Amino acid sequence: MIIWLGLVSMMTDISSESVAAVLPLYITGYLGLTTIAFGVIDGINQGASAIVRIGAGWVSDRTGHPKYVAVAGYGLSMLARIGFLAAGGFWAIAGIVTGDRIGKGIRTAPRDALISAEAQPEYLARSFGVHRMLDNIGAAAGPLIAFLVLTLIPNGFSTVFGVSLAFAVIGVAVLLLVVPDRISPARRERSTSRRAFRWSQFRWSRLTEPGLGRLMFTAGLLGALTIGDGFIYLLLRDRESFGIQWFPLLFVGTNAAFLMFAVPVGRMADRWGRIPVFLAGHVSLLACCLLAGLPFTGTVATAGCLLLLGLFYAATDGVLAALVSQLARPENLGTALGTAQTVVAVSRMAAASGFGVLWYATGPGTAVAIVSGLLAAAVAVAATLLRRTALVAAP
Repeated sequence: MIIWLGLVSMMTDISSESVAAVLPLYITGYLGLTTIAFGVIDGINQGASAIVRIGAGWVSDRTGHPKYVAVAGYGLSMLARIGFLAAGGFWAIAGIVTGDRIGKGIRTAPRDALISAEAQPEYLARSFGVHRMLDNIGAAAGPLIAFLVLTLIPNGFSTVFGVSLAFAVIGVAVLLLVVPDRISPARRERSTSRRAFRWSQFRWSRLTEPGLGRLMFTAGLLGALTIGDGFIYLLLRDRESFGIQWFPLLFVGTNAAFLMFAVPVGRMADRWGRIPVFLAGHVSLLACCLLAGLPFTGTVATAGCLLLLGLFYAATDGVLAALVSQLARPENLGTALGTAQTVVAVSRMAAASGFGVLWYATGPGTAVAIVSGLLAAAVAVAATLLRRTALVAAP
């Protein structure tokens, strides 16, 4: 089932990443909006899903049917793709991105709960790594498709949006027709015995397992200092001055690096410790930001940025999900995953909006230097905060 879920995510990521690969240029170049406008939209892209992540995880836990909650999320994102074919201004783009990201927020926690229920406990990070590997094949293919479209059709953004919709439809069809609605019998029994809504069931105090609160806080702290991919790519384009048709290949490079690192890093996290790998991923992001902000030019410097950015995602995304899965109680797993995803989404939304304003006010170089310094301090703080959690979460 993990493979099938990976294929669903692959189709969906081809859809979403083909759009994401052209969105920075579409907004700042084709539509002529400012980096502040892009920062707001990128913030929505990062954080709008936070509105529903906890609720979707809670519904998944209470009903015992995570597949159908995931279907609702994938379906909403598919419908949002239609809007891109007609959108042409800030508010229209912002509304469509919001709908798409809310769909992502609905589907992510129940999908990860399905993976966690299927995986063997000692191979959690590896199982998430396999899923993320398949997911990122799609994430690499989507920008490559966008590159081919823009090469054949200059300013062919509407064609990119049409291809995106087609892949979204395929992903939803595979999920509906092939993926079973499977969950562990113990969790299903607990879920079905408590389907009646009581607000007391939906409390933050239910997520008080040792180390989980510190993990959530640390994820939020680091997320608030995460520079979004789009800004890093705009930095690289300003430095290298290449044509717009090449811009999607930056996304391809990052996702190819993620694909290369996902499973090995997952194995490393299972064997050597998930928290050290999680923190090392943010050190990789810090190195990427510094390399993007320095006046080095050429293919080697750009490739180095993309490799470091891909390593960051490989060492944080699935590893964080594995840590939450290990620390949370089984009956609250979907809620815990949704909460962690919400914390990361909200913090990255604030980071994107704030960095857009900082770029506009101080210039890209100064903005990167300020955020890099803060991120270095945050990693040191995170290492201290998670020292005891590392003992609880030891594989």
